[in-house]
Amino acid sequence: MKPILFSLSLTLASLPALAQQTAPAKPAPAPMTFFVTSVGIGDGANLGGLAGADAHCQKLAAAAGSQFTNWKAYLSISAEAGKPAVNARDRIGNGPWHNAKGTAIARDQAHLHGDTVELARVGNLITRNNALNEKGEQINGVGAQPNQHDVLTGTQPDGRAYTDGADHTCKNWTSNSEGTAQVGHHDRNGGGISWNSTHPSRGCSQANLVGTGGAGLFYCFVPVQ
Repeated sequence: MKPILFSLSLTLASLPALAQQTAPAKPAPAPMTFFVTSVGIGDGANLGGLAGADAHCQKLAAAAGSQFTNWKAYLSISAEAGKPAVNARDRIGNGPWHNAKGTAIARDQAHLHGDTVELARVGNLITRNNALNEKGEQINGVGAQPNQHDVLTGTQPDGRAYTDGADHTCKNWTSNSEGTAQVGHHDRNGGGISWNSTHPSRGCSQANLVGTGGAGLFYCFVPVQ
């Protein structure tokens, strides 16, 4: 009986090793294709236009280790001087988009913007817990000091530019003085629940952006097709 017991003990001892060898590997998290900028450009809402904002997204993403090279700022601009308006939603592809932790914040454009009553009721996952910066950190919201939940967008809730002739983009992101900027709340708290269109800023200067609960931050997306 001793040889049988010895063989059985060897078999039992090898089970943990066999389990480790056969356990399926955990899938790698989806790469980051969305974040809130950890810092603004620092000149109020003068971002250097869309090109300057895109470059800021790219710089922050690269510093965080992103391999994507086509980052776009989620910003709308108004029609001017014979040039057409640009809609923020048209700059970011079709989705899905994931934050720095691999969490899907929206599966497609309709989900992101609540294009149907049902989708609007469910909502996307751009919330305080998931609207992370490029480093995977939460952005200060209501209750934190300083509150920085205002995010520059210049857009209507459907992700499109305004057509009423008023300035909602601080002169298409070139002004740090005149004008106002439409902002959303990344935490969906404190005077509105829209992530992309809650209220206008007090003005376009850095001080005015800070004064209404912001820091000149904006959303960045990879145009996922």
